[in-house]
Amino acid sequence: MNNQKRIQKTTANMAAMEMDQLLISDPATIFYLTGAWINTGKRMLAMLLDKTEKCHLFVHEMFQQPENLGIPVTYFTDVESPVAVLNGAVAASGVLGIDNSWPARFLLELQEINPSVKMVRGSFAVDCVRMCKDEEEQRRMENASRLNDLAMDRIQKEIRDGRTEIEMVECLKDIYKELGAAGFSFDPIISYGAGAAEPHHTSDATCVQPGDCIVIDIGCRKDDYCSDMTRTVFYQSVSEEAEKVYNLVKEANRNAIAAVRAGVRFSDIDRAARSVIEEAGYGEFFTHRTGHCIGIEVHDFGDVSSANHMVVEEGMIFSIEPGIYLKGKFGVRIEDLVLVTKDGCKVLNHHTKDLTVIK
Repeated sequence: MNNQKRIQKTTANMAAMEMDQLLISDPATIFYLTGAWINTGKRMLAMLLDKTEKCHLFVHEMFQQPENLGIPVTYFTDVESPVAVLNGAVAASGVLGIDNSWPARFLLELQEINPSVKMVRGSFAVDCVRMCKDEEEQRRMENASRLNDLAMDRIQKEIRDGRTEIEMVECLKDIYKELGAAGFSFDPIISYGAGAAEPHHTSDATCVQPGDCIVIDIGCRKDDYCSDMTRTVFYQSVSEEAEKVYNLVKEANRNAIAAVRAGVRFSDIDRAARSVIEEAGYGEFFTHRTGHCIGIEVHDFGDVSSANHMVVEEGMIFSIEPGIYLKGKFGVRIEDLVLVTKDGCKVLNHHTKDLTVIK
């Protein structure tokens, strides 16, 4: 990973936002810029980046870092104020960007001991850099999605009479382990029948029944990057209404994917999916955004929604996941990840979207 190039892009954004320094506390972003995963729990973690590209890491002495980390590290102890230690490197004036993750208890103390520095929201300076994946990141995400395709195929073959949603989740955990993934990228959603009408249903002890629709929303981590995909299948039979809704959601999914290219807005892609569902009279049952950005975290900064008018750029990866949810009856969601290319996009998921009835 070219960490220095990422830092250069971030400091360029800092200059455009008129920030002299940027304080980063999000472990995923620190990993993105340094290659080191650091999780200190409730203890303070901070990386200070200034406009000259100099970095400085502040971490509790319990979390010793390798000597070849490439940036200076200052350690503090339990008998010191970590904010006071950090403040020794913070300018006495100017503009300091603070990321969205830094706990208020640290921010408020810094404001008290250094009132002359102007503090502003700074996450966007690095978030927008993370949105565009380099070649190595793209390779890792394609590989994670390849494993997810294999997992989707295998988990569908495990659906049978008497199997509960929770049992299917446990089965999926074993499948990912066998495939060499590093566990779930988020809590999977495997929901039967009426449970599938809840977009974020929590898998429970419900058993599959003939005629159930089954929403399978799953993702794994591989080499520090996430995958995410949803398929909806049917058990033993499918009703005429459910088949109609399924085909409509599939059309919305494909219409949005066809709209993806550099230069369009995220809101335009959302409109491409939503218009298909609205024109068919189901608009009120599509209750969430069309997608979200993904990378080191399953929900990276940025989304595919009517409220996001940012322009799509080459290298971005995000989900396309329209859905229709009929309360008390069933729900259908179909989700793919897309990588924005020079002339359109590359779909990272290859598992079939043909209507599937499991016998």
